[in-house]
Amino acid sequence: MSEARDIAILGATLVDPASGREERGSVLVRDGAIASVAWGEAAPALPEGVERIEGRGLVLAPGLVDMRAFLGEPGAEFRETLGTGSQAAAAGGVTTVLCRPDTDPPIDDPSVIDFIKRRARDKAIVNVLPAAALTKGLAGKEITEFGLLLEAGAVAFSDGAKAVRNPQVMRRAMIYGRDFDALLINHVEDPELRGDGVMNLGEFASRKGLPGIPVEAETVMLERDIRLARATGARYHAAMISCSDSLALIRRAKADGLGVTCGVSINNLCLNENDVGEYRTFCKVSPPLRHEDERLAMVEGVAEGLIDVIVSDHDPQDVETKRQPFSECADGALGIETMLSAAQRLVQAGQIGLPQLLAALSARPAALIGLSAGRLAIGAPADLVLFDPEAPFVVDKRKLKSRAKNSPFDEARLEGIVAATFVGGRVAYEAEPG
Repeated sequence: MSEARDIAILGATLVDPASGREERGSVLVRDGAIASVAWGEAAPALPEGVERIEGRGLVLAPGLVDMRAFLGEPGAEFRETLGTGSQAAAAGGVTTVLCRPDTDPPIDDPSVIDFIKRRARDKAIVNVLPAAALTKGLAGKEITEFGLLLEAGAVAFSDGAKAVRNPQVMRRAMIYGRDFDALLINHVEDPELRGDGVMNLGEFASRKGLPGIPVEAETVMLERDIRLARATGARYHAAMISCSDSLALIRRAKADGLGVTCGVSINNLCLNENDVGEYRTFCKVSPPLRHEDERLAMVEGVAEGLIDVIVSDHDPQDVETKRQPFSECADGALGIETMLSAAQRLVQAGQIGLPQLLAALSARPAALIGLSAGRLAIGAPADLVLFDPEAPFVVDKRKLKSRAKNSPFDEARLEGIVAATFVGGRVAYEAEPG
């Protein structure tokens, strides 16, 4: 990554998701922060020595903040590393990543957080923040030392792809977390209700001869957690929801003033169960791809602001775990590099405005984990993405930066090419000419 330098991005369409403003303008970056934002057509007066970047025809927005990504280290470097994962993030306009704690060993001790911080400092080209394990060893039995982990640098608590099954453990975690004002994130899928299901329960699964996963596997656990959040006053975040019944539960919780938020995977926002097609294992994810009606409900939830954040759910898998029958292969897919361009489908279809979309991709996730990023404002960090929202391309897994190649958007035609990504005023990614 290059050194931080003073730059001016001129004549771009500025989108500030924090305020909802979208207008032509220019931004000056100095000393790694936004020094000025000039809205309007007129080019601002610039100090001498400032590098000028022509932004006409491009969109300039705060860099994306991804609250759910598996980055491999420690223990799964064959799937992803902090280096390759951060390169994929930068290529997708993501400037901050909250990494999952279900590593080997898990992030349940301050020493592991220290390891990740040191490795990220040396290898990553975007901001990497650790989510600590909610329970020791991810076993779901004993909560971790929240205070020590927060002091070491954790910004949230989760058991990653595992749900906290025991309600008493979850209740204790919420009481403990409330005292630290900690954000608790749970993967809302009851393993008993999921059973041996491998895709959404319904007619399509029946035609494919595959066991289905009912929406109740999600809603039963979500309703339990919301009731516990109501009783304890904790800050609670459902990592990903995927159905209209869950959205109704979130709506009610927010109407009651609870500290409850939720996210949705870019997969459940842009794909449905039909994309599984002829047993495409790249489309086996958790939560599963649902019926088209449920996907549309998720889009409406983002447009309405009920769904707070969009996540990549970046979960790279090696070839051996995906090159198996659909019912036996591992859950998980790439997502961080294609999240912005996939989400652009919703804007192009007129289902959501660009400021609304970027609020769920940057401003709101930044606010949830206590960052000053996600806004075009003087003094905010110069974590920015410059992209062409209408430039078409076809996803080629061979060109993806991630170490793994299992993208559910492989060979899909998308729009929205990232021209450059800046992290603290440094160029973390720059598209090749042509």
